[in-house]
Amino acid sequence: MAGGRSVTHKHFRLNAVKIKRAQRALSARTETETVERALDLVISEQESNRLALRANDRFVRSGAKIRDVYGALEK
Repeated sequence: MAGGRSVTHKHFRLNAVKIKRAQRALSARTETETVERALDLVISEQESNRLALRANDRFVRSGAKIRDVYGALEK
């Protein structure tokens, strides 16, 4: 997890079935751990998407030419 570990008390009304399913999927022992892992997963996924978008933008701006050497795209 990035940064320090700042803990605050929050109260949410959440679907118990979703929490249990996420708990099993994330191999978390507690509901709190489940929410923490789910948030970490969302944050890391967003960062991964941001980096992929930047790389794609750099590629498009590079002006590289793509050739279909096998003729597979001309259908």
